[in-house]
Amino acid sequence: MSNINSEEKKYKRFITIVSIVIPIAVAALFGIKIPNVEPLSFLPPIYATINGVTAILLVLAVVAIKRGNRKLHEQLNTIAIICSALFLVMYVAYHMTSESTEFGGEETIRYIYFFILITHILLSIVIIPFVLITFMRAKLSNFPEHKKIAKITFPLWLYVAITGVIVYLMISPYYA
Repeated sequence: MSNINSEEKKYKRFITIVSIVIPIAVAALFGIKIPNVEPLSFLPPIYATINGVTAILLVLAVVAIKRGNRKLHEQLNTIAIICSALFLVMYVAYHMTSESTEFGGEETIRYIYFFILITHILLSIVIIPFVLITFMRAKLSNFPEHKKIAKITFPLWLYVAITGVIVYLMISPYYA
């Protein structure tokens, strides 16, 4: 058990740094516009689809582990992490080349949109260390601790993936 703890400490430093650096880098890059570049306006439906694929992968991963298929569970979650990283790269690239789209809905739908958007953004930041710790514990074969945090990670990550699609669908009529 002490071997797991020493290994986990090494990973936790990395996870802490990544969990701080990613949101700061995204926020900084979001504010930077690359001059004289064609807007990457084709990206939003692609990264929204990637969010949808991530949600499906997460559900399939839970089904796989409930059926005792640990290898498939691990593969599906690894692909989900890769999808989330691809989403992030495309999202930043889009916002570095395009102006933000203003939501045009009114009244109640506007409040619903902003509630979903704000919770999506906040939880997308919160989920980073949860995903990385959950993944690390599985890689270190610390399955009792993996299972404990996965019960928190799964619904949060699923919410972020699904609300990413919902935000896209709600704002897509307002893209220029």
